[in-house]
Amino acid sequence: MIRYALECRDCEAGFEGWFASSDAFETQRDRHLITCPNCGGADVRKQIMAPSVRPSEKSGASDPERVFGKLAAKARQHIAENYDYVGDGFAEEARSMYYGERDHRPIWGETTAEEREALQEEGVPAAPLPPAFVPPRQDDKSKLN
Repeated sequence: MIRYALECRDCEAGFEGWFASSDAFETQRDRHLITCPNCGGADVRKQIMAPSVRPSEKSGASDPERVFGKLAAKARQHIAENYDYVGDGFAEEARSMYYGERDHRPIWGETTAEEREALQEEGVPAAPLPPAFVPPRQDDKSKLN
């Protein structure tokens, strides 16, 4: 089976289709048997796609979850080693650095939804840290062993 990303030329909607072979797609398209689920149009074309190739076990390639897990572990380690954890004082620290009241340094911590919104409105550069990248907080390190 081959999966193609398809596009309707009438409404430009994208969708997928599974076919027994490349020839099966061509035959069905030429007979107007493939229709857009959005508008019902039969003027459909294949979109450019990257091949989906499964690596063999011998290749050493990892599944996406394993790759992401390794990336997340590296990010957690980098943050733990290079950023200061400021706990729930993050908004105050970030704001103080933004307005020049404190020296700039990399920090991470917690905020409330209201604090995040206020920082954004003030233009203070801050972004949520994805949960998978959050290192153990300094007060949690004693619980690791």
